[in-house]
Amino acid sequence: MHTSGLPGIFVSHGAPTLLLEDVPARHFLAGYGQRLGKPRAVIVISAHDLASTSVVSTAPRHHAVHDFRGFPQALYEMDYTPPGDAPLAQKVAAMLRSAGIAVEEAENPGLDHGAWVPLKLMYPEADVPVVSVSLDMSLPNARLIDIGRALGGLRADGVLIMASGSFTHNLREFRPGQLHAEAPAYAVEFAAWMTRVLIARGDQALIEWERNAPHALRAHPTTEHFMPLLVAYGTGDDHTDILHESFTHGVIGMHAFAFA
Repeated sequence: MHTSGLPGIFVSHGAPTLLLEDVPARHFLAGYGQRLGKPRAVIVISAHDLASTSVVSTAPRHHAVHDFRGFPQALYEMDYTPPGDAPLAQKVAAMLRSAGIAVEEAENPGLDHGAWVPLKLMYPEADVPVVSVSLDMSLPNARLIDIGRALGGLRADGVLIMASGSFTHNLREFRPGQLHAEAPAYAVEFAAWMTRVLIARGDQALIEWERNAPHALRAHPTTEHFMPLLVAYGTGDDHTDILHESFTHGVIGMHAFAFA
């Protein structure tokens, strides 16, 4: 069991243009950083940072990676350069190894948009140290939860564990130019079911979400944007808070949760 402290959180990062859009999710992230206060450091796990083995970054400083094309020039002119925290990174790697998770350490200074976009909204001064952890894309769902459980004790040390993905993420049905489009019924039903499971702390239902959740494969034709949620869930003991619920472009669930 973990002692109390900061929560572990899951946030939905949406499109990179979230930084420029007047949508509820953007205002939530900016306001949540202010309400939560500055942690000692942030461990960030992003849906866009997948590897064949989990990698913990020991970089002394990070920078924003513009891992997207065809967006407004203003996005490419933005940077995010928070310091790293090598001792914390080494501790994270040791904790994961103790849990039986294969992990490497490397000076990977780049933060993909799933990491730096929400961080820039929450902590725009880039003065909070960041350690990034990539996910082994081959890990089963139960082991992703185990990663969260292995790291959850850091919450009591003033470390914010932030997993970034999307609550629903079907780019095949993405509606360009329809930022405020109404979410289709299947996305709403999936989100409602998943929210109930998270609140009830239904470990087995969550582990088997691809079989159990309504419209699971339509809400997530690929699973990389759901994987970080499983890590965040594992950081908590028995409590889930709904932080935010909304959709953008119809099919992108921008929900956020805290786990304690």
